[in-house]
Amino acid sequence: MNTGKVQRLSIKGMRCAGCVAAVENALRALPGVTEASVNLAERSAQVTGAVTGEVLLEAIARAGYEAVLQEEEEEPDDTQECIEQGHYRKLLRQSGAAGAVGVIMFLLDLVGAMPGLTSATGQVFWSVISVVTLAVMLYAGGHFYRGAWKALRAHNATMDTLIALGTGTAWGYSTVVAFMPAAVPEAARHVYFEAALIIIALVNVGAALEMRARGKTSLAIKRLIGLRPRTARVVRNGRELDVAIRAVQSGDTLRVRPGERIAVDGRLIEGHSNVDESMLSGEPLPVEKQAGDEVVGGTINLTGSFLYQATRIGKASVLAQIIEMVRRAQSSKPAIGRLVDKVAGIFVPVVLIIAVCTFLVWYDFGPQPRISYALAATITVLVIACPCALGLATPISIMVGVGKAAEYGILIRNGGALQRAGALTTVVLDKTGTLTRGRPTVTALLPCPGVTEQRLLQWTASIERGSEHPLAQAIVAAAEQRGIELLATHEFAAIPGHGVRARLADLALLFGNEKLMNDNGVELGKLTAQAGELAHQGQTVMFLACDGRAVGIVGVADPLKDDSRAAVARLKEIGLRVVMITGDHRATAEAVAGQVGIDEVLAEVLPQDKADHVAQFQQGGAVVAMVGDGINDAPALARADVGFAIGAGTDVAMESADVTLMRSSLHGVADAIAISRATLGNIKQNLFGAFIYNTLGIPVAAGILYPLFGLLLNPVVAGAAMALSSVTVVTNANRLRHFQTGED
Repeated sequence: MNTGKVQRLSIKGMRCAGCVAAVENALRALPGVTEASVNLAERSAQVTGAVTGEVLLEAIARAGYEAVLQEEEEEPDDTQECIEQGHYRKLLRQSGAAGAVGVIMFLLDLVGAMPGLTSATGQVFWSVISVVTLAVMLYAGGHFYRGAWKALRAHNATMDTLIALGTGTAWGYSTVVAFMPAAVPEAARHVYFEAALIIIALVNVGAALEMRARGKTSLAIKRLIGLRPRTARVVRNGRELDVAIRAVQSGDTLRVRPGERIAVDGRLIEGHSNVDESMLSGEPLPVEKQAGDEVVGGTINLTGSFLYQATRIGKASVLAQIIEMVRRAQSSKPAIGRLVDKVAGIFVPVVLIIAVCTFLVWYDFGPQPRISYALAATITVLVIACPCALGLATPISIMVGVGKAAEYGILIRNGGALQRAGALTTVVLDKTGTLTRGRPTVTALLPCPGVTEQRLLQWTASIERGSEHPLAQAIVAAAEQRGIELLATHEFAAIPGHGVRARLADLALLFGNEKLMNDNGVELGKLTAQAGELAHQGQTVMFLACDGRAVGIVGVADPLKDDSRAAVARLKEIGLRVVMITGDHRATAEAVAGQVGIDEVLAEVLPQDKADHVAQFQQGGAVVAMVGDGINDAPALARADVGFAIGAGTDVAMESADVTLMRSSLHGVADAIAISRATLGNIKQNLFGAFIYNTLGIPVAAGILYPLFGLLLNPVVAGAAMALSSVTVVTNANRLRHFQTGED
C-alpha cells in the first residue's frame, strides 16, 4: 500500500512519450517516492510519498523540464485555460511564419525563379536565405531546440531531439551548399531550407490542433469545478449576508432559495424542498429533503426555501472529494499504459540508431547523389518517427473514460480499475442495500403462548437499540412507531453472523438466527415451520429466546429496489455470471434471488468469509467484481478484482472499493463495465493506429520502397503525417464523450 501524501504537478515542455519516461524516472529515483505517474495528455504528474514539493521540482528541473505544484482549486479558475489559449495562438503564429516563408520558397523553386547556387547573385541570395531561414526556425521552432538541448544535458532523447536533428541537419547541409557549393558534388547541390521550415510549421499546427482537441477531454473536471458556487447566504446575528464561499465556516447556518445552487455540504434544520442531485448521481429525478436530511454542495435547490447547517467545507466536501478522485483516476495508468510507456521510453534512442543506419546504407549503397539521398531519407526517418501518438494513446482515452463515468455518477479510483472492469466475468452481489433498499421494516411478529406482540417487540428492540445494523434499526423503529418504551439491557454481546445476547433485568435473552438457537440448545418446535413460511416469502426471520426457551419470531422484510431485476438481467445480457452472497437464511436468500432472477446463491455466509468466497471464484479463473455497501463487505470489496461500493453505503466500504456508485442502483455496475469496455476499445484503436503508423512509416521513410517502386518519402510529407497522427489519436479519444450506455 502506498504511504505518504499525494502531490500533483503541472509540467511544462513535455511533448512525447520519451518526455514521460524521463520525468517518471527522475521522480521515481527520489528517496521517499513510492509511486510516480506522469500524464502526457494533461502535462501533469501525480507523486505519492514522503517527499517535499521542492525536491520534486528540483528533480524535474534536472530532467530538463519546468514544473509547478498544483493546489486544490477552491473555485472555478480560468487562468490555466487562458494560458493554454495564449499558447495555442502562439503556435498558430509560429506555424504561419514558418509555413509562409517555406511555401514561398517552395513555389519559387517550383517555377524556376531561384538563382543558381554557383552564380555571383546566387551566392549572395542563398547566403541571405540561409540566415533568414535560421531566424524563422529559431522563432517558430526554438522550443524544439531548447528542449533537445535540455534533454541532451539530462542524458535523454525525446521528440524535440528528433525534430531538432531533422530540421537542424536540413539547414546545416543546405547552408554548406549555399556558402561552399564547390565543396559538394554537383549532383548533390540541393538545399532543404523550405523543407525545414514547412516541417516546423506542420509540427506546430499538429501541436495546436492536438491542444485544442485535448482541452475537450478535461471537460468533466471543468464542469465539476464549475458546480462550486462563488458565494453563500449565511445567517449571522439574525441577518442574512452574502459572503464568499471561502468565508463559510463549519457550523454556520445558511439560507438556500428556490433555483439556487447549494453552497456547501450540510444538514437541514428548517424547511422542506426538492433537490436536483443529478450532478452527483446521474439520476435525473429530484430528491425530497426535510429537516434532518443531508444536502451536498453543488446540487440545485428546486422548490422550497430552507435553512441548513454547514457540516463539511473546502476539501472535506463531497464535491471536492469527487473532483480529487476524478483527477487522480485521470492521472493514473492502467497496466497497458505502463507497458506502452516502457516501449516508448526506448523508442527515441532506437529511432536514432535507425536514422544512423539509414544514412550509412544510402551513403554506401544508394544511387548518386548519395549524400542527398542519404540526408533526405535520414531527415524523413527522424521526423516521421516522433512518438507523440504513442504517448497520447492511453492517457487521453483514460481521461475521457473517467470523465464520462463521472457523468453517470460512477467514481473510478484509478486507471487500473477501469481496465480490469472491462475483463470481468463474474459479479458477486451483496443482498441488503445492494439488491434491496437497505431500509427493512418489521412485517411479522409471532409470539409464543404467554407472550404478547408488544412484549416481543419491546424485548427485541431493547436489545437492538444500540446496533447500527439495518435489521436492528427496523425493529427499533417499529417499537418507536407503536410508542413502546425500551428497557435497559446489560452484558450485551454481538455474535457475528448469528445474532446477539444480552440480559434484561434477570432475564437472559438470545436474539438471532436458527443456528444461534441450535448452538445454544434452544428448542424451536413449531416455530421452525412458521419461520420457513416467512422465509419463502423473502422475509428475514429472527428468533427470540428467554432463559433458554423460545418465545417468538420477528420477521423483517427489506423491499427490493425498483430496478434490481432489470439491472441483474442487464448484467446477464452482457455475459456476466451473477451470484448473490448474504449472511441471511437460505430460504430468505433464495426467495429474494428468485425475485430478481439470480440462479446462484451463497447464503448464511459470515462477514469474514465473504472475501474467501471471492477468492475461490478467482482461483477458478474468474475475474470477479464484488458489489456491496456495508462494513462487513469491505474485505470482499478489497479482495475482488474490482470492488463496487454503493454510494449510499458506509465510508469504509467506499474506501475499500475501486469504484463508487453515487446512486444506489446496480445499473451503475453495468454502466461502469460498458464504459470500461468502450475505453479499452478506444485505447486499443489508438495503440493500433500509433504502432501501425510507426511500423509502416519508419521503413517507408527509410526508403524500403525505393528499390521496388522508385518511391522515396518527402520530409515534408513525413512532417504532415507525424502531426496528423497525434491529432487523430486525440480526436478518436474524444469520440468517447458521445458514448452512451445501454440504459440510455
